[in-house]
Amino acid sequence: MTIPVQHRQRLLFIIAGAGLILLILDRVAFTPLTNLWRERALEITRLETNVAAGNGLLERADQLKRVWADMASRTLPKDPSLSENNLITAFDRCGRTSGIELGSIKPQWKRGTTDRYSVLECRVDGTGSYATLARFLFEVEKLPMALRLESVELTSRDDNGGKLSLGLVITGLRLTPMEGKQ
Repeated sequence: MTIPVQHRQRLLFIIAGAGLILLILDRVAFTPLTNLWRERALEITRLETNVAAGNGLLERADQLKRVWADMASRTLPKDPSLSENNLITAFDRCGRTSGIELGSIKPQWKRGTTDRYSVLECRVDGTGSYATLARFLFEVEKLPMALRLESVELTSRDDNGGKLSLGLVITGLRLTPMEGKQ
């Protein structure tokens, strides 16, 4: 069976036209729609993850509120002088319990990175044996206050290392912005 040349040319033009139309449809419609569907699927997955995380937070809301209330209750009082007094008294108590000789306690107020809080930075110097200094650090860590140990410096005060000097920088959190200008 042979197809006349005119019919064959017409068939080839139809096939070429159909291929060209399919190529144009692929570039204009199919590929952009497929990419859009993939993006939407990724967005749906991301949103489902966010909803699941949000539902988890809602389920734990009461527990998180209790934990936050407990942590907030351990911060320093709003009154700056009372905060300083509480911190100095706590360090004095830790020093007496551990047997360390406290040299100086120097508190200094600093602004927080936001206006929602301020910090009381305190430099504590003392001397004692390795055991008394370790006990002092343990007592400070046990304090029920919102404190953070920023740095520790140990220096030998004699040739055999029996007497050591301790320098601490500790910050205490207060959930009140700092008053006045600094």
